[in-house]
Amino acid sequence: MYTMYRYVAAAVVAGTMAAGAQQKPAAKAHPKSAQPVAKTAVAKTAAAGPAAAKGLLPDSFAGWTVKGPEKALASAEQADGAHAAALKEYGFQSGSAATYERDGETLTVHAYRFKDVSGAFGAYSFYRGTGWPKEEIGSGAASDHNRVLFWTGPVMVEATFSHVSPESGSELRELAKQMPAVQGTSALAPPILSNLPKQSLDGQTTHYAVGPASYVGEGGVLPAELVGFDRDAEAVTANYSLNSGPATLTLIGYPTPQMAAAQEQKIRAYIRAGSKAQPPFPKPLADSDQASLEVRRSGPVVALVSGDAIPDESHRLIGRVYYQSEYVSIPQPGESEVSKTSKLLLGIAALVVIGATAAILLGVFFGGGRALIRVARGKPASSVYEAEFIRLDLRE
Repeated sequence: MYTMYRYVAAAVVAGTMAAGAQQKPAAKAHPKSAQPVAKTAVAKTAAAGPAAAKGLLPDSFAGWTVKGPEKALASAEQADGAHAAALKEYGFQSGSAATYERDGETLTVHAYRFKDVSGAFGAYSFYRGTGWPKEEIGSGAASDHNRVLFWTGPVMVEATFSHVSPESGSELRELAKQMPAVQGTSALAPPILSNLPKQSLDGQTTHYAVGPASYVGEGGVLPAELVGFDRDAEAVTANYSLNSGPATLTLIGYPTPQMAAAQEQKIRAYIRAGSKAQPPFPKPLADSDQASLEVRRSGPVVALVSGDAIPDESHRLIGRVYYQSEYVSIPQPGESEVSKTSKLLLGIAALVVIGATAAILLGVFFGGGRALIRVARGKPASSVYEAEFIRLDLRE
């Protein structure tokens, strides 16, 4: 099942997200490129109840000192009421908001914690505007003037400086080191990202969704109901700069290849319906060159290419999507004390048998050899019955 495939080595994913960033044409800019992450977070929130998690933010870092008490964001509605549904889809658990001061400058920080790394990356891709310049902070970062987004472990952070300085990046890297980490399967980023072809990829345009709210909010190409999020699907979209024009590649992962095959037929029929399709094509799909639209399946992944590239280039792009299952070995529990003791006793017994066998063989070898020598001298093989006396000549 595809849920098992989500535990793939994270190193492959890191290469995908590290691809170079390019600005998408203005006609297809991200719908939230100028929207703040948590408009409701800056307002005064109600006192956190017992369910509120421990604060995520430190009292100070890199010379910045917190001003006033840290605000706990116990729910997605407190974190960002406008996009609470998307945050819940990503697995929002808790959050914190704080304002820091240093030498008359201010820094506002919002930190959201999710159940795993996939949720943190998904929220980061949701709030990051398409084509924002890449930054080297945490596991991935982007900036828009004085506003910086980054994610590390299960946490996504938004930082807004009153004034950006050359040291701002290093200061946030110090903050990233103080964020909580996760281990095990929760520490793996979405493996579906590794299925994105690397060539011509605009790395800062990658968006990851696990539900209809996050998919629509990121400007998804297909209608959300056609993706099949009710079947535990996940989707990733990314832009490509091809020679003949920009193209958008959508990958949808399903738990099994059988589910993907069934959904592929529905998506293919929807694309063929064209202007008669119900529901009507979303704007990203309607603005695409209809001759370049193509659907293809590889294992449990369904791929759709759209945009303005010529059909030949679109076909080559979607042809590079190849799913290869990888399995992660599950560590077995360690040996019990009983097992260790039994192995020790078996080892001792084997050593005793070996020693006894060696003694018998040596006895036969040396004893038999001595008997042969005596027989060759005309004596009995054994000297047991030989009477040997010590005689003393006492005569004068």
